[in-house]
Amino acid sequence: MGGARRRARARTAYALRNSWPYVGCLLLAVGAAWLATAHLAMRAAALLAVPCCLLGIWLNLRAAHAAARTGTLLAQARTALGAVRDSVIATDGDASVSYLNPAAERLLGQDAGAAQGFPVEAITRFVDPQSRRAMPHPVHVALGEGRAAALHPGAVLLRRDERELAVEASALPLPPGEGAGAVLVLRDVGFEREAAQRLSYQQAHDAVTGLLNRAEFGQRVARCLECAQQAGAAACDALLFLDLDQFRVVNESCGHAAGDALLRQVAGLLEGRLRGRDAVARLGGDEFGVLLCGCGAEDALRIAEMLRQALGELRFDHGGRSFPVAASLGVIELDASWREASGALSAAEAACGLAKEHGRNRVHLHRPGDAELAQREGMLHWVARIQDALDRDRLCLYAQPIAPAAPGADGPRHLELLLRMLDDDGQVVSPMAFLPAAERFSMSTAIDRWVVGSAFEQLGAAGDAGPALCAINLSAASLSDERFLQFVLDQCELRGVEPSRVCFEITETAVISQFQQALRFIEGLRALGFCFALDDFGTGMSSFAYLKQLPVDFLKIDGSFVKDMLHDPIDRAMVEAINHVGHVMGIRTVAEFVEHEATRNCLHEIGVDFVQGYGIGKPAPF
Repeated sequence: MGGARRRARARTAYALRNSWPYVGCLLLAVGAAWLATAHLAMRAAALLAVPCCLLGIWLNLRAAHAAARTGTLLAQARTALGAVRDSVIATDGDASVSYLNPAAERLLGQDAGAAQGFPVEAITRFVDPQSRRAMPHPVHVALGEGRAAALHPGAVLLRRDERELAVEASALPLPPGEGAGAVLVLRDVGFEREAAQRLSYQQAHDAVTGLLNRAEFGQRVARCLECAQQAGAAACDALLFLDLDQFRVVNESCGHAAGDALLRQVAGLLEGRLRGRDAVARLGGDEFGVLLCGCGAEDALRIAEMLRQALGELRFDHGGRSFPVAASLGVIELDASWREASGALSAAEAACGLAKEHGRNRVHLHRPGDAELAQREGMLHWVARIQDALDRDRLCLYAQPIAPAAPGADGPRHLELLLRMLDDDGQVVSPMAFLPAAERFSMSTAIDRWVVGSAFEQLGAAGDAGPALCAINLSAASLSDERFLQFVLDQCELRGVEPSRVCFEITETAVISQFQQALRFIEGLRALGFCFALDDFGTGMSSFAYLKQLPVDFLKIDGSFVKDMLHDPIDRAMVEAINHVGHVMGIRTVAEFVEHEATRNCLHEIGVDFVQGYGIGKPAPF
């Protein structure tokens, strides 16, 4: 009896001694995984470490289970394997199943007893989710090559009932000897893989429409350009930039939820009208991009026109109201001449901008040497310079005197403020170089704010020593901006400027384009004491008709009539007529472009009140 117990204790001790290498493997694998979990081999080691350690102990103890106490240790090892969250499958040297822990039974939907003796690939098949081709089984690799083997990332497990599971799988051969084989460890990563796919989708798609977003679309355009540059062939792809016309009407009258619904409706139409190989993206706001694969300029134009017509037939219904939908589109060919996706997108956007400027609801194709587009891009260059000048305070004011028409007559000092820009070298830039771009790209109001703020600051600081009347030019955009009126009042109070010393000049064309808004603006400020002058008068066909309705203090006769009036009787007659009508209405007149004393004398004879021009005084820093 005593001899049997001694032999059982010896076998148990031998089994435990032989199990320590598995514990060492555990410590080594876990430590390595902490150091470099990004490497596949390390991840496999970490995945296998705990189950293999426990299974190794159990297999060694099973070989020495003659004693009751050893059987107790064996049961404890089984219990430990049952508590492991990963699925553990043991095979013999022929890759036949010899053991499944409870986690493996649950994962595979397979009873451990029924699975024993089956080839491991009968209960665990791995396939590529895209091609559906079978993947090499990790157990066969482990047994055949005597090393740890891991399943290729992204592969999926097919159970016997054809259910598909996302798993990580690693196999490790056991040491040679009794019961030699391999251990396969499976970890269900369905939740993690689904979360990763969801995150990847969100990173590449627009949240409102489900279309590609700008970043992903830009990457696809870049790949097209790389292919074009490598091939060195003529363009075979095209890019469309689409901007909805009057989207703001829906957004502001019905709310952002309605605007989002319209965007989704447009996205559905675009996807439904294009080929499966084409890419559609929402680039931001009401802007969309379309990448047409294998499509030259003529085909791209045809598709763009088809999309424009389809959108024109669309109606957006909301709250009992129906809104028409229209779009402007820019088209460019994607060839090897484009070096960057951002440049191609900018060119397509500029072509779309030209389509909008030509009347909206039309298509514009960018071609090499496009003069209109080159002009627009030049203006965009000025937009950046204007913004830089505003940010760095590189705008400045000049002043030109306005004098009584009578030669030698004295009167209160009257000035018109003129805008200039300073370049990086401190040189003065003429307003004719940058103001057209400011007007075209809606920067006029920002410039007007700077001018008013700077002028009022200097007028307030000068006090009584300043000019008796200071004329400040305003753009049409400022006349229709209700916030600008309040800005003027705030600056006036802040700087302590007397309103009667300020005269705002507005052009006839600005008044005609924004007549009702201009009228409200003029009446509101004149009631507080500000003066107004109608600039460039006589250039419009309806000049006299509008003049009767405008409460202005000065009428500035356009210089195109003044400069040649000594030699052109028609010009002189126009000056006389404008001056006469102005005086009949109680409005003082100012003649521009007065360059000679003879012209001044002639204007005085006609009865014009004030003169301005290089013959009176050149602009100088204010």
